[in-house]
Amino acid sequence: MTNHFKYTVFLLLILSVSIQTKVEAQNHVLKGQILDTLSRPINDVFVLLLPDSISTLTNKRGEFTLRSKTSSQQRLVFSHLQYETFSIDATVSKEIKVVLKEKTHVLSGVDIQERRFEETREIGNIEIDAKNAYTLPSATGDFSKILATLPGVTSNNELASVYSVRGGNYDENLIYVNGIKIYRPFLVSAGRQEGLGFINTDMVGHVQFSAGGWQSKHGDKLSSVLNVQYNEPRNHEATVNLSLLGGSIYYGGINKKGDLNYSVGIRHKNSSYLLGTLETNGNYLPKFTDVQAFISKQFGSRTKLGLLVSSAHNNYLTIPESQETEFGTIQASFRMSTAFQGREKLDYHTNQLGLVLSHSFNENLISRLTVSGVYSSERENYEVEGAYRLCDINRDLGSNRFNECIAIRGIGSNYAFGRNKLEAKVLSVDQKNEVYINNDILEFGMSWDFESLDDRLKEFAFTDSADFSHVTFSADNEIDIQSHKVAGFVQYSINSYDSLHTLNVGARLNYWSFSEQLLFSPRVQYAYRMGVRRNTVLRLATGMYQQHPFYRELRDRDGNINPEVKAQSSVHVVGGMDHYFVAWGRPFKLSSDLYYKYLWDVNPYDVNNIKIRYFGTNQAKAYAYGADFRVNGEFIEGTESWFSLGILKTKEDLQEGNGYVRRPSDQLINLGIFFQDHLPNDPSIKVSLNMLFGSGLPFGPPGRDDLRNSFSGDEYYRMDLGFSKSFEFTNDKTLTPNSLWVGLEVLNALGAENTISYTWIQDVIGNQFAVPNALSARFLNVRVIAKF
Repeated sequence: MTNHFKYTVFLLLILSVSIQTKVEAQNHVLKGQILDTLSRPINDVFVLLLPDSISTLTNKRGEFTLRSKTSSQQRLVFSHLQYETFSIDATVSKEIKVVLKEKTHVLSGVDIQERRFEETREIGNIEIDAKNAYTLPSATGDFSKILATLPGVTSNNELASVYSVRGGNYDENLIYVNGIKIYRPFLVSAGRQEGLGFINTDMVGHVQFSAGGWQSKHGDKLSSVLNVQYNEPRNHEATVNLSLLGGSIYYGGINKKGDLNYSVGIRHKNSSYLLGTLETNGNYLPKFTDVQAFISKQFGSRTKLGLLVSSAHNNYLTIPESQETEFGTIQASFRMSTAFQGREKLDYHTNQLGLVLSHSFNENLISRLTVSGVYSSERENYEVEGAYRLCDINRDLGSNRFNECIAIRGIGSNYAFGRNKLEAKVLSVDQKNEVYINNDILEFGMSWDFESLDDRLKEFAFTDSADFSHVTFSADNEIDIQSHKVAGFVQYSINSYDSLHTLNVGARLNYWSFSEQLLFSPRVQYAYRMGVRRNTVLRLATGMYQQHPFYRELRDRDGNINPEVKAQSSVHVVGGMDHYFVAWGRPFKLSSDLYYKYLWDVNPYDVNNIKIRYFGTNQAKAYAYGADFRVNGEFIEGTESWFSLGILKTKEDLQEGNGYVRRPSDQLINLGIFFQDHLPNDPSIKVSLNMLFGSGLPFGPPGRDDLRNSFSGDEYYRMDLGFSKSFEFTNDKTLTPNSLWVGLEVLNALGAENTISYTWIQDVIGNQFAVPNALSARFLNVRVIAKF
């Protein structure tokens, strides 16, 4: 019995060793880390092991782990949209380190900057390569135009930098530059009056955008967050960008010690040429100039100080003369001819200063203090009267009076008067901390904002037609608000050791002294990397997003202040999937999102051009749901392109007995395409396409809540084409460029007559007509960019 027992134990030992050897043979582990040329980790690199075709993605620390059946030398291929594809022969069971080089293009944009607070791509965020903003053809050259090609983002006005996201309005989007909150002009009411958005394309280094379901640390708005990191140059560089609509000059550099980076950008825009394509003829004298500088100083190895300075001056003067608008159908065609008298003189001046101090107490604790201030002075002086004639047009091709007025429908006038001025001062202090606990991150912080607004509103407008006079708007009052906002947040990010699971749980508290309202907003985000290759990421995010009113939300439709207006509140539920794949030997990414938003205490509003007029109450409730899809990658080798599709439905109930009706931002379909191509034998000759399509937005007659948004406007469609040739030079002369880019842009290539708003008039028998106001027509633009 004892011998049998010994033999049995011996056989079991031999069997266990054999099984263990086989298991180990099938689980040889290859570990590694991927860095860029500045020794910073790169996340989401697609790693492929050949010939086994085993793949994975790197985590936020640039690390990856692969398991193979053999320990022999095998081929590893690394690919990423922003870096050159690299391959290496490696022996399994060893740890390797790989350095990827950033893809080099003509006009290679800006380098990704070292960052700790924003270095990790958050769950559900979209990363935008800043270099693509250079080749994107658009009417204004504004950075925000690249956002309009993303799913869920709507911008139906090529003259403006504003955008709406997933059923929200233009006031519901957060924008941060290097952690500093950015404000847009307060009084501007039309896209043609706007200059350029705050973001200077020449200075952009890294961009992240979230269309909903973002983390607690990013603040309190209802729709989206845009995080922009300005470039910190590693070498001396300069850019000169000139076009028929203006230009920009950029210079950046670094000192000899390498501890001081600086960049300065000057932009000037004169859109007289562009505005000359509008239906309204007259003298347009718009001028926009801004200067921005970002300086970064490193003190030792643990402390860093950043300074952001900006000064923007927008002067808009127009003297309208005449306008002729044709609308209707073939069976019922109308023409409205208008003669104007008067002028608009608008001045918007905004200055902003921000200091960002970050300090690493040790490798596990990092703190950052941000102090910023904004001063805005805005003046609007206008008095314009337009006398119009509305008539029927003869569309009979056989008639000798073809295209002539055959019957007068109405004669009248529109009158608008305004003397508005605003002084706004905002002081902000924001403190954030990061604590690294093994593989997890604890983040917490507090902020304090002091807002002082002194606004003098005096304006009115009326329509006089067919013995019928109607005052469309009248306001004459002052508002002087001084208030404090105090907010705090805490969030904890849990990352599993194998990087399969990521969970972020957090909450925000926000208090506004004016309304004495305290808001609590919990939020959760979760991501799971599926499969052996880990090339599919499932995402889920939910939470509360609440927005204290700014001074414009306090005004009702008659311009009166309602101090009882409270914060608007919403719940976001977002489920999504990111799938990374390789096609034609190049990396691609397919993203899809399903979302639902429920909103209460809603402050309804109407939109005219880009001016929002709120009801000044919390009387409504609303919802929005939809789906977003985007595929991006190298459809043409060496260039990134993408296709985006958004499907949206949003409605609100004013609780006046009319039930749910369409919100002003209810756009069912939104399609955005950014596509780049080049000659196969000459990549320096490129073609860029920027195409937008949006289904009709709702509108209705003014002052009729029962008919609010009951009609659907025309679709918005626009195609901008860019043709370019680039040249590269090898020289050591300071004043000779390293590269030269020459481009010809055909803007609104299809000649679409897009509508931005409607003017309502009445004929002699009481019929009301919505006369469309069109946007810019087709025109050519020439651009030249030199890099030094």
